[in-house]
Amino acid sequence: MPEAHDSAEPIRSDDLIDLLSRKVIGQPSAIEVIIPSIQLHRSGLAPESRPVGVFLLLGPTGTGKTRTVEALAEVLHGSSHKVLRIDCGEFQSDHEIAKLIGAPPGYIGHGDSKPRLTQGHLAEVKSPDCDLSLVLFDEIEKAAPAMTQLLLGILDRATLRLGDGTEVDFAQTLIFLTSNLGARGMMDAIKPSMGFTPAGSRTPGELSTQLDQIAIQAVRKHFSPEFVNRIDHVVTYRPLDAESVAAILDQHIFELERHVHTRLGARSFDLDVSAGARAFLIERGTSPEYGARELRRMVHRHLTQPLAALVADDAVHPGAVVHVDVAESGDALSLRPEGGAARPERRIEKVLVVDDNEAILRWTERALRSHRYEAVTASSVRDAGRAMASTRPDAAVLDYVLPDGDGVALAMEILGDHPDMVVVLMSGMELDEEDELVCRHLDIPILTKPFLVDELVVLLESREAAVPRARWRTA
Repeated sequence: MPEAHDSAEPIRSDDLIDLLSRKVIGQPSAIEVIIPSIQLHRSGLAPESRPVGVFLLLGPTGTGKTRTVEALAEVLHGSSHKVLRIDCGEFQSDHEIAKLIGAPPGYIGHGDSKPRLTQGHLAEVKSPDCDLSLVLFDEIEKAAPAMTQLLLGILDRATLRLGDGTEVDFAQTLIFLTSNLGARGMMDAIKPSMGFTPAGSRTPGELSTQLDQIAIQAVRKHFSPEFVNRIDHVVTYRPLDAESVAAILDQHIFELERHVHTRLGARSFDLDVSAGARAFLIERGTSPEYGARELRRMVHRHLTQPLAALVADDAVHPGAVVHVDVAESGDALSLRPEGGAARPERRIEKVLVVDDNEAILRWTERALRSHRYEAVTASSVRDAGRAMASTRPDAAVLDYVLPDGDGVALAMEILGDHPDMVVVLMSGMELDEEDELVCRHLDIPILTKPFLVDELVVLLESREAAVPRARWRTA
């Protein structure tokens, strides 16, 4: 699976490049320099006593520097949260560096200060699928000089001595430093109104070289030569062009649609966002100063919130299409629901739960029974088939990863025989793209582990008024 693979079968490099390219829009150079370090680590040929890779990511705000690290965590570990992140803006004074390594014995606060850079914290951001820890020092230029002194030992020897004398090993890490150094100079060099296309008669290659030079000069002016020499790659992020911004907006709209289908289930609907509405969001969500950083906020303000108001007022029928366009006033979006129909009543009484974790099975069984559902449990695809044959459940809650198959394939099999059943998928990792599309097409909501019993019950109750979903066809 692209998002989180068995360590015995690591994701192929070509697939890794493809996955990252879908998640990090408009910055191919960053992906090109990161992948070789991962390959070197997998081959066992990475230099000993050094981090696997050290990358300084430069460029204007909102171009995807932090997003690159989060996307890499999603692909390698299954979650964007699997990053040990240090916000360097919190360490603008030298004495604050003690928060990272802990106060030494005999100093005030030794027993109270808990270091942020420990072996345990590095282990927490690994996963069974990948033994690389991703460490992010965000906006490194804001940190006090003591931060760069601290980093010298990590970048050179992959070790850090904490305040209590404990050594932390950074040999199995990818270290990322992000910075806005040189960003103003880059924008001045580009000079268009939105920063999307190069100005003048320069070729893209010439502009790229100029931006790299501006970035390197800013880095050398700010950091000492010994620090710069310990960085493996300096990557300059370009201001996003119009095509990249449009692709990022498509991602945000897709995420919103997926959220609607996941949360509302059979009461869900589709979105039709016009070209004019997309241009409206892009115009208000992008700028030379902040790139595409504000785009998500504009989608939330002008699309998600008005959509939520329609749903709260029962103004959107299940199965409807909500057409989104620019309002006549020009300063907002108009949302017009069309079609759909009310759902007939239905009651879920019996629920099949499939998971190979005995503790989860027992917990789910007790939770469902406490809410007056009858639970039927199975620990494998084979056991689920037997349970389906011996009893006719109204709903099925399936784990994504099963010992003899996977939950998505099992869901497709169940819905092929019983298209009116309610099926819910449980997962502790992100689904690969193909499985996500299947779940979306079959209207299968996804519960992310760990979840609360109330989340499952609300989800089941929301499906009780459902009619059969759009049938899955093999054609």
